[in-house]
Amino acid sequence: MTLSRRGFLWRAGLATATVPLVTSGLANATEADPDRLFRAGSFDAADRGYAKLLRRDPANARAAAQRGYIALLHNRFPDAERFLSRALELVPGDTDTTRKLAECFVRQDRHDRAVPLLGSTPFGTQYAALRGKPWEIRGATAVRLPFIDLDPLPTVEASLNGGEPRRFLLDTYGTLDLDQPVADELGLRSLATVSGYAGNRPVTIHLGILDSIRFGDLEIRNIPMQWTNQPKPALPDGAIPAGVLGTTVFYRLLTTMDYARRALVLRRKDAPFRPGPRAARVPLWLAGDHYPCSLGSLNDYGPKIVTLDTGGIAHGLDTTVEMAERAGIPVDYANPGEINGRPVYPITAERISLGRAVGHDVRGSASTGPVEGTPGPGQSAMFGFDIIANFTHEFFKPFAVTFDYTGMNCYLEP
Repeated sequence: MTLSRRGFLWRAGLATATVPLVTSGLANATEADPDRLFRAGSFDAADRGYAKLLRRDPANARAAAQRGYIALLHNRFPDAERFLSRALELVPGDTDTTRKLAECFVRQDRHDRAVPLLGSTPFGTQYAALRGKPWEIRGATAVRLPFIDLDPLPTVEASLNGGEPRRFLLDTYGTLDLDQPVADELGLRSLATVSGYAGNRPVTIHLGILDSIRFGDLEIRNIPMQWTNQPKPALPDGAIPAGVLGTTVFYRLLTTMDYARRALVLRRKDAPFRPGPRAARVPLWLAGDHYPCSLGSLNDYGPKIVTLDTGGIAHGLDTTVEMAERAGIPVDYANPGEINGRPVYPITAERISLGRAVGHDVRGSASTGPVEGTPGPGQSAMFGFDIIANFTHEFFKPFAVTFDYTGMNCYLEP
């Protein structure tokens, strides 16, 4: 039996050591140390703790940096810029804080402010080549694109640089990522490269700039993006998709992945949106430039931090053996698989939930520990906080899932 958390995953962007999130305090977080509170998921309490440390010692660089992260993961940009800049004043040249402050500017499409911080790094080189306003949105206020396919992942059509429509997979753990032949056909120039993971092995990721992507009557121009030579999962008719549409695109819009009615709805951020009366609302945070997080539960274990990776093929849940056992989820040790050299085992969770949105008998896999290069369960070293699970494709199928990166909420409506 072959288990795969996903057929492809890129660890790219500015997410190499992203940390803080803030929300309402969670249960069982009683430690006085704000670092422990933060890692355990009691983010409000952790933020108050860092604020208290700064009142006692205004030169506490770590407390300032953590408060900056807390603001950044909520997209509270003035506070993020203020605290991260202060942390850099206290410890000039700190690599981690510099990257966070650069990300603060990138999220606001102020790439010109990020370039001096990133210097000659691959992303600094990519952003320095931008001309004009990045991620410029033109045309319609909203568009609805029917899913061409639902499996292995939802697929929609989009046009690149004014060409004919091509099929793209939707994946919230992705960026805007093209297949190598498509990038070659368009004549895209590789400005820099970084290392990532795809198909459970390391790959080289090329960074470039796309002139335009069009979704019906809505167009985005001047886009920092990437491509690899790792083939994407085949579509039901055997064709290879042109690429992946991920959170770096969804983040710039008010995006609804309507699995239940098989459509992708893209709205400008200021477009009217009112969730229905049955919609479940859960908090939304963004780790790095494309890793959405929220609060979820495994059976009665939680709510605690989970990641929202819609790109997991043929299953709905990823977690670790430790978390599965804590939640009372049976682990099928008799049928092991492997991801990046680490054993994983089949599981079926009786119940998993994001607020009032509940999935029953959800199939997934449990690893023996963090999977290298894979953000998700057990990866506290990567994000700075503990993650109990990743919710993915099969879980979302009954819902219309809306990612609101202005209000920082995720809505799931049946």
